[in-house]
Amino acid sequence: MPIRRILKCAATWPSPSRSCGCARRRSDARRFTMAGVYFIRAGRSFPKTNRSARTKKRTLGIPFRHAFSGRAVIPLPFDRSLTGAVVASLLSLLVSPSAFAAELAETTVSTLTTAAEVRSLSVEAASAHHPVTIRGVVTAAEPDWGGKYVVQDNTAGLFVQHVGRQPAIGDVIEVKGTTGPGWFVPVIQSTEWKKLGTSPLPPAKQVSIERLMAGVEASQRIEITGLVRSVTYVPSQKTMVEVSLGGYRVRVFPKLHGNLNPRSLIAAKVRVRGTAATSFNAARRQLTAVNLMVPTADDFVVLEPELHSPWEQPAVPLADVSRFRPNATLGDRVHVKGTLTFQRPGLDLFIQDQSGGLHVETVSTGTLPLGRKIEAVGFLEFVNYQPVLKDAVFNELPEPPETIHGERVSVAELREGLHGAELIVLRGTLMARSVRPVLRENSGFVGTRTVCTLRGEDDQSIIVEYEEPRENPSHQAIPIGSEIEVTGVAYYETSDTGKPKSINLLLPTPDHLRVLKTPSWFTAERLFIGFAAVCVLLAGSAVWLLTVAKKNAMLGILVSEREKAQKELQEAHDQLEVRVKERTEQLKLEMTVRKSAEVEFRAVLTERTRLARELHDTLEQALTGIALQLDTASKLFQRNPADASQPLELARGFLHQSQIELRRSIWDLRSRELEQFDLSEALAIASRQISGGTGIAIELDTTGQRRRLPEIVEENLLRIAQEAMTNVVKHAGASRVMVRLIYAEKSVSVEIKDNGGGLNAEKMATQGDRHFGLLGMSERAKRLNGRLDVSGTPGEGTSVRVIIPLDELATPTVAPVSARVEIV
Repeated sequence: MPIRRILKCAATWPSPSRSCGCARRRSDARRFTMAGVYFIRAGRSFPKTNRSARTKKRTLGIPFRHAFSGRAVIPLPFDRSLTGAVVASLLSLLVSPSAFAAELAETTVSTLTTAAEVRSLSVEAASAHHPVTIRGVVTAAEPDWGGKYVVQDNTAGLFVQHVGRQPAIGDVIEVKGTTGPGWFVPVIQSTEWKKLGTSPLPPAKQVSIERLMAGVEASQRIEITGLVRSVTYVPSQKTMVEVSLGGYRVRVFPKLHGNLNPRSLIAAKVRVRGTAATSFNAARRQLTAVNLMVPTADDFVVLEPELHSPWEQPAVPLADVSRFRPNATLGDRVHVKGTLTFQRPGLDLFIQDQSGGLHVETVSTGTLPLGRKIEAVGFLEFVNYQPVLKDAVFNELPEPPETIHGERVSVAELREGLHGAELIVLRGTLMARSVRPVLRENSGFVGTRTVCTLRGEDDQSIIVEYEEPRENPSHQAIPIGSEIEVTGVAYYETSDTGKPKSINLLLPTPDHLRVLKTPSWFTAERLFIGFAAVCVLLAGSAVWLLTVAKKNAMLGILVSEREKAQKELQEAHDQLEVRVKERTEQLKLEMTVRKSAEVEFRAVLTERTRLARELHDTLEQALTGIALQLDTASKLFQRNPADASQPLELARGFLHQSQIELRRSIWDLRSRELEQFDLSEALAIASRQISGGTGIAIELDTTGQRRRLPEIVEENLLRIAQEAMTNVVKHAGASRVMVRLIYAEKSVSVEIKDNGGGLNAEKMATQGDRHFGLLGMSERAKRLNGRLDVSGTPGEGTSVRVIIPLDELATPTVAPVSARVEIV
């Protein structure tokens, strides 16, 4: 069912139009209003006697906003036949809220008829200007309101914004207009009002001060009871009575009887009936004060006047005001006397007697000269934990003036809470100064307030203030850093422990500030100016440097681009060199591999040749000699067996020699010692085998860090050493051989040195290529990238030294030693 049809049914209830299509189902809408919760209820009508059956039926409530009505909202039965229509309408609201709002705006809305309905609106709803028609009694209508007034019905009160003729208090009127947001509470923006008669004002209800100060009772007729604190006249020529209750103050604007002296109301207990009004911050819609508009003199009743005049009571010494007094109450006014030491007309003053000082707050605008004797009465209160005589009135005494000379004190004494409200003298250094305008409307004072920061002799700071009608250039010319002396009243803001949180010194006049000593020429201000000038120069230099930096940056970009191009060219060149180097290394490797293969092939051939020669020269000859000796022994044995023993001994010698030669040849083919021992031990074994039966003493010396070496290195070093020692046995004719094995960090070397006949250069040259042993040793050393050195002098022995470079990855396995082994 469209929303418009539902609203149409609601507007025509309880006699729905048959044109809407709902009459045959006799559906109805109980209540529909833009101001509250819309409960759309439809159902079959039931006799009035069957209300219990109605409550058993289903009920549908669609809430939009909270509704206010003079009658109770009773859910009615829900007709199942309307479920689809209502659900469809809700879906249309969810799918197209703008279309629903447009359709809803075109529909007729009920007029608000009670003040409670208007007060319940939110700011947004009140700003929608819903139509309002209210009947009620006018409870407040002040002449200076410009036609505005307050109307109250049986639900609540409302402020009516109206321009033009103003109704009188007690008139019963009918107001028509629209809702408005107001400045604190929703209001009625009246278009017209009509007087229907007169009526007594509604009864005032007693409310708590907390609800009143929260603004909840705005525009309501209420009743309060409290103590009168002050009576003043406001610019609109009204009498304003400030009533205190529960620690709060309410401004009451009463209509007083003509024979009543307003001053006699101070300190009296009163009962007040009136309409609550509010003062507020319109921009922020926040409450600032509560006013009570009293319509008649009978609504302001004095319950208990002040029992005794405080002026007739003995004056209390100023130091005893906040001390224990058995009969003292905060509701009684206190009578004090003293000499005036400081005054701000319309705000406060300070007095002092022999016992101490006191701060007195008064709205009196009368001005007295300093030093005059005065008496004052007021209510004692504690502001920032300091005694203050509030709402005070004072009189000048006929006694002659008295000049009070302030006592010189230190800042440390003030920090202890001493000399509060007393006139004191203080010395210190002027650290800062500021000037601000001052305006006090109640006294008409317009001028300036100078605030100075003073650092005392004990490096503690206080604030010094003084006021003057116009700024005095001579005082502003006092340089910062000057040593000054000030005479003023100490004004504290203390904590609950009595220790001051801040200290102000109030000077009665600017003349109470005296310069003792001016600072040197290098004041903070001048230093600041110099610093500012330096900063300007630095800023100019920075701008110039920035300009130069920008140019340098452009040049740097060009240079960087060129360097980048050069770098890329260099990288290309380096890459080319790397590739050439890699190719060269690859070719060298290939050549080395080929050469190594060739060397290995030649070595194999050489080894075969050597082995064949050794077998021919040794084993074959020995076997031939054995055969000849055996033949001779056989022939001799046939003739004389005793003669056969000599050939057999010779054959046995040849056989033993053959065994030695065969063992040496087998050793040359494979060194099993390297599989079980390291190089040093293998050399020792080889030395014993070679020197066995020769009578040659071989000494082995090992130095450095013994460790296992690569197999090819150990094999070739062992072969070179064997060949060298074999040459010593065969050719040197030596009796002693020294073999040194030296382990270095990156190399290993073997040196064989004998004490034989040495080298003969002519003999070496004639033999030529017949020195296969030296050639083999040299080839083995070159294969390992090593070096073979053979040196010797005839008659002094021969030295053979081979040095092999080691791979850096060779890891030590044996601790460093230095060992010497002698083999005989």
